[in-house]
Amino acid sequence: MAKEQTLSLIKPDGVARGLVGEVIGRFEKNGLQIRALKMVRLTLEEARAFYAVHQGRSFYDSLTRFMSSGPIVALILEGEEAIRRNRELMGATDWRQAEAGTIRADLARDIEANVVHGSDGPETAAREIAFFFSELEKA
Repeated sequence: MAKEQTLSLIKPDGVARGLVGEVIGRFEKNGLQIRALKMVRLTLEEARAFYAVHQGRSFYDSLTRFMSSGPIVALILEGEEAIRRNRELMGATDWRQAEAGTIRADLARDIEANVVHGSDGPETAAREIAFFFSELEKA
């Protein structure tokens, strides 16, 4: 199996609640290496561009408002099957349906304010990494 990279975001609720270290620790304890990391605050326009794939869906406006409401932490994670492993660590989008021990089951309080975002496939990961990180920033 080849190493791959994926994007993970610690959302505004995770940052505000002081969960950055907890989330990063879970990634590292499960064999995902951090290749790049930064804290940013998206404008509403940037959040809309990042989530453009969801434009027209019922949650698009509230999601983009939420994602631009405070700082987020963007990470490039790397490891064997990093995309799949990250998604397993995160748990289901709806924290009430996430398996016990996942980030969302343990830490989330809302379907949008669910602490983390992760890329869902290789093409998405490449696009999302490029959205947040320049070539110089990618380790």
